[in-house]
Amino acid sequence: MTPTTEAVFAGALDRSALMHTYAEPPVTFVRGQGTVLWDTDGRRYLDFLGGLAVTSLGHAHPAVAEALAEQARTLLHVSNLFGNVVGPGVAATLDRLIGGGVERAGGQVFFTNSGAEANECALKLARKWAGPGRHVVVSTWDSFHGRTLATLHATGQPAKHAPFAPLPEGFEHVAYDDIDALDAACDPARVAAVLVEPIQGEAGVIMPSSDYLTAVRALCDERGILFMADEVQTGLGRTGRWFGFQHTAVMPDVITMAKALGNGVPIGACWARAEVAAAFGPGDHGSTFGGQPLAAAAAAATLAVMEAEDVPARARRAGARLTAGLEALGGVARVRGHGLLLGAVLPSDRAVAVTSAALAAGLVVNAPRPDTVRLAPSLLVTDEEIDEAVAILAGVLATGAPA
Repeated sequence: MTPTTEAVFAGALDRSALMHTYAEPPVTFVRGQGTVLWDTDGRRYLDFLGGLAVTSLGHAHPAVAEALAEQARTLLHVSNLFGNVVGPGVAATLDRLIGGGVERAGGQVFFTNSGAEANECALKLARKWAGPGRHVVVSTWDSFHGRTLATLHATGQPAKHAPFAPLPEGFEHVAYDDIDALDAACDPARVAAVLVEPIQGEAGVIMPSSDYLTAVRALCDERGILFMADEVQTGLGRTGRWFGFQHTAVMPDVITMAKALGNGVPIGACWARAEVAAAFGPGDHGSTFGGQPLAAAAAAATLAVMEAEDVPARARRAGARLTAGLEALGGVARVRGHGLLLGAVLPSDRAVAVTSAALAAGLVVNAPRPDTVRLAPSLLVTDEEIDEAVAILAGVLATGAPA
C-alpha cells in the first residue's frame, strides 16, 4: 500500500455488483499493521476482533508477507493430482501441535479453504468411517459449524435453517454442556459422531463445565462413536493452549481448524487419528485449492512465528491482563472465555450499541449476542494496546450507549 492509498479510496464505493449477503459496512479498511487498521479516510482503529479470530499474528506480519511473496514467485498451484513440497510439512507441524507441541500425535490432515469445508470433511469422514446405517451427527444448540448446507444443519441455530429447508438429513442437536441430553441422543446404532466446540465462540463465548469434554470423550468411547472437536475459532493458541481441547486431558478423534492457520490467507484443515483417516481412500474427498502451495506457505510461516513467539503463553498473559481490565469496568458484569477469546457480558442488551460506539471511538469489536461484546485481538497484542482498548471501552460504557 502506498501512502496515498486512503486518498485513492476516499468517498463512497460502488458495492452494487456484490450480493447483499452482508449488512452495509460501517467503515471500509484499506491497510493494516499489527493490531492497527486504517480506513478509507486514513482514520486509525485498534483491531480487537482480528477478522473474527483470523489475524492472530496481526495484519501484514512481515514473515507471512515474505513467505507469500516468495511462494508467488516460485509456484502458486499444481492441483492435487501432483505433490507440492510445502503442505506435508504443515501437516506434520499441526500433528505435532495437536500432540502437545513436542511429539507427533500420529494423525493425518486434509487441507481445505475454510472452516466450513474442514467441518464438511469431518462429516463425510464420520459417515465413511461408521458405514451404512450409522450416519447421524449430534451437535449442540447455539453452535456454529459453517454455511454449507450440511454444516448449516450441524449448526444449532434454527433461524439460520429455515430459509434453506429442507436441509440434508442426519443431524440432531442437544443442549451444550448437557451430558445427560447427549447420552440420550447417542444411539450407537444410528450415530456416527458427536461434534462440539470447546468454547462456543459465535454463541457469545460460552464456556462448558470443566468436566464436559471429558464426559463427551467417555461417552463416545463407550458407544463406539467419533468425538469431533470444532477448533475453527479456538485453535492455534487463541485460548492459551495450542487447541481448546488441551485445557482438559482428552484427545478427540477428529479436529477441524481454519481461521488463524493462514493469518488471513484462506486455509483450513481436518485432522483425524490415523485409523479414522484410513476410512478415506483416493477419490473419496477432494478440494481443488486445498493445500495448494501459496496457502500452505502462508500456514508454514504463520505456524513458525506462532511457535517462535510461544503464542499460547502470550495469549494466557495478555488474556489475563485484558480480563482484569474488562472486569474493572463498571459496565461489565463478568468476562467469559480463555486466553484471548473473551466475551465481556453487559448487564443489559446493549452490546450492539456498545460495539457501534466503540467503532466510532476507534476500537473494532463485535456483539455475538445482545448482552455480550466479543474480543479476539492478535496474539501478539501489546500491553499498551490492551490498556488503550480497555480505556476506549471505559469511555463508551461511561457515556451510556443506548440499548
